[in-house]
Amino acid sequence: MDVRVKFLGGAESVTGSRYLVEADDYRFLFDCGLFQGLKELRLRNWDAFPVDPSSIKAVVLSHAHIDHSGYLPKLVREGFSGPIYCTPPTADLLEIMLIDSAKLQEEETEYAIHKGYSKHAHPLPLYTETDAKAVFPLLKTFHYNETFRLNDRIQVTFRDAGHLLGSAITEIAVQGNEQTKRIVFSGDIGRYQSEMLHPPAAVAQADVLFIESTYGNKDNPVGNPEAELARLANETFDKNGVLLIPAFSVGRTQGLLYHLRKLMKEDRIPDVPVYIDSPMAISATYLFFRHADYLKNTFNLKEFAHEVETNMLVFVRSNEHSKSLNNIRQRAIIISSSGMMTGGRILHHLYHRLRRKEDTVLIAGYQAEGTRGRRLLDGEKTIKIFGEEVPVNCRVEYTSAMSGHADREELFRWMGQFQEKPKLTFTVHGEGNDLYTYADAIRQRLKWNVMVPKYMESVHLFQGI
Repeated sequence: MDVRVKFLGGAESVTGSRYLVEADDYRFLFDCGLFQGLKELRLRNWDAFPVDPSSIKAVVLSHAHIDHSGYLPKLVREGFSGPIYCTPPTADLLEIMLIDSAKLQEEETEYAIHKGYSKHAHPLPLYTETDAKAVFPLLKTFHYNETFRLNDRIQVTFRDAGHLLGSAITEIAVQGNEQTKRIVFSGDIGRYQSEMLHPPAAVAQADVLFIESTYGNKDNPVGNPEAELARLANETFDKNGVLLIPAFSVGRTQGLLYHLRKLMKEDRIPDVPVYIDSPMAISATYLFFRHADYLKNTFNLKEFAHEVETNMLVFVRSNEHSKSLNNIRQRAIIISSSGMMTGGRILHHLYHRLRRKEDTVLIAGYQAEGTRGRRLLDGEKTIKIFGEEVPVNCRVEYTSAMSGHADREELFRWMGQFQEKPKLTFTVHGEGNDLYTYADAIRQRLKWNVMVPKYMESVHLFQGI
């Protein structure tokens, strides 16, 4: 048996994770993400898929984040009809996140038509809500540590990645004529210290490893998120300003809720309204209750549920309510998606808040190249929103304390648990020079054989097994 992989995304990029694996004539896709950030990356979403989608027998998903799952509706619309394997929380999150992704694309298309700034005479969304709904009947779920088969030669086991509710490290065993080989996809590795999620599970063996590289060359200490939140909130309120936090709807928003409520209970920040302006985040919050068995036993879910229902928290559901938040001038916290500020309700908040010297924008997670979040972090004086260059007069702050990604030392801690070194390791889901420095560090520290793959590159993993 010959086994090959083609890197359709997640190669020299932190988005668009897609890996086409072929074992003789059996073809499956690991992850199926959207490209985000730089325009040259986003344009790849519109390219013709490099193989006939109907020839792909299955998709295996690491987790529900859009850069790992958001291309599914287009793949299905263009002919894929096989099973999509994931954990139960991932399946539930997909039903929220893919619909939201489709609605955003439809809304942005309508806005482009209305404002006339599209270069196309008849702009269309990448996919529609109807396309997204066609994905859901194909979902097939398995819990952590359950083993299932793609065919009579390939079996899969999910392990807890600790990155997001239901996120998985994926072990794939390929049985050849002579021997069995193991492929491990790390997916996105979480942190070893988390209020809600378990630390990433150890994996003992891999012949080939695909290791994520988001913070591969950066130390990102867990630190004290509550101390940072308290300082920034109090300093903003002392100026009679509003604290705006762009946040991913799943994971980051729920963590912020937990910490903010704790700070208020301890009188470390004043009781002010906290507006959750993301319908997806609202729906996702209740999934944490449905999948309580995926959370740490030490996490007090009952207390969290009580805190979610307190008066300090305002769930913003309608567009009209969302827009009315622009009239708030002081002493409030607004949490809105998307976390990288690529679309969604956060845009109109930024449109109004960036201009105000009293307000603070707190960036609480990784920002890919080409995103508004990265441009804010890089200190750009204006940010383009709705076709207009908006001046950045507000205070812009960054915290790494709430990141859901393992940093350099945590990644090495996870890799250090292998009983034998993999024959070949690919550094994926990273960008820039840091990706190559990280690959060199693995070579030097672990003495592993490491390859940094290129977009659309094909590599033989095993021959004649």
